[in-house]
Amino acid sequence: MFRITTDSLFPRTRESGVSHPVATILLVAITILLALLVLLMFAFPSFDFPTTADPPSFIEIRSVIHTSENGILNYDSRVVLFHNGTQAYPNNDLYATFYRNSKKLPCVIETFNGYEFIRTHHNGIQTMGGLGCQGEKWNIHEKIVLDFTDGTFHPGDLITVEVYQKPKNILISRYSRTA
Repeated sequence: MFRITTDSLFPRTRESGVSHPVATILLVAITILLALLVLLMFAFPSFDFPTTADPPSFIEIRSVIHTSENGILNYDSRVVLFHNGTQAYPNNDLYATFYRNSKKLPCVIETFNGYEFIRTHHNGIQTMGGLGCQGEKWNIHEKIVLDFTDGTFHPGDLITVEVYQKPKNILISRYSRTA
C-alpha cells in the first residue's frame, strides 16, 4: 500500500528559510519609520487648514461715537462705516449684521439704501445717514452713519460688522474694531 505523507510532498532540508541578518535589517527599518512618524506627529501641531478664508474687507469702522451732540457721555452708539474698497456696490443689495464682543446683536440692517431702510424693520437702529446710503450705489470713500439705540456699545466693546450681498447671501466684508 502506498501512503502519502507530508514528508514525501515537502522533503525536509537542512537549510533554514529564516535569515537572521535580513530580519534584523527589517526590524531596524520599521523601527526608524515608526520613530519618524511619531516625530512628525509631534513636530507639526496640526494640518487643519481653514476651509473658508475671510473676504477682504471693503468696510472700515471709522469711529464709534459715545457722546450726544452736546458732548455729554450718553453711550449714543453712533457707528461710522467707511467704504475703503475698490468697487462700488448697489447699496440695496447689501445687508449687515453686527456683533458686540462676539455676540450677535438682535438688530439687522436689511439694506444700506437709505430710502429703502425707512420701510424695513430695523429694531435697534434709530437712523441711517451719509453719502453711502443715498442714491443707488455705495461708492468708494463714502461714509454711512448708523445711529444705534443708546447704550448698544460702550467704550472697550469689540464691534464686528459683517456685510452680505443679496440675493445669494454671500459674505463680502467683515471688519472689527474696539469701541
